[in-house]
Amino acid sequence: MTERQLRPMTNTDLDAVLALELALFGEEAWSRQMLVGELGQQPASRFYLVAEEAGRLVGYAGLLAAGSQADVLTIAVDTTRWGQGVGSELLRQLLAEAKRRGCTEVFLEVRADNARAQRLYHWWGFAEVGIRRGYYQPSGMDAIVMRRDLTGPAPAGPGDTADATSAGATGPLPRAGGIV
Repeated sequence: MTERQLRPMTNTDLDAVLALELALFGEEAWSRQMLVGELGQQPASRFYLVAEEAGRLVGYAGLLAAGSQADVLTIAVDTTRWGQGVGSELLRQLLAEAKRRGCTEVFLEVRADNARAQRLYHWWGFAEVGIRRGYYQPSGMDAIVMRRDLTGPAPAGPGDTADATSAGATGPLPRAGGIV
């Protein structure tokens, strides 16, 4: 298996990120302008990273951290790497960064029709706290709002060796939520 490396996302990653965005999210993909704007807010309130294998981008994720609260803005994994722990590894790093920044809770939105991502987030200790009707545009799909408390013990499930396959994850792991 090829060694995977996680590193901060930069503007030089945008072409590969945008290609993956379009492949996974279609009409709901973020634009170059949105991503440039997000990267421009690093490190003050944003944290974006990419996962690479053999110099090829296979996933990326982003976090908004402000005060005691953080939001997972996006997690995306190349379809050729589904079920290989990339999403868990990215999420683990986002949660570690939120904690490092002094956040006590993390929120995210996940598509109501994305059972695979919902399982992953439950496995990582997120609980459903609400629904945002018609959140994703232009599809009009609802978003499930989820929250994880960072002040208590880590959930029993993944630990530091998380693998999405152990959580019974199948199918795509698109957009957590945030900016659409």
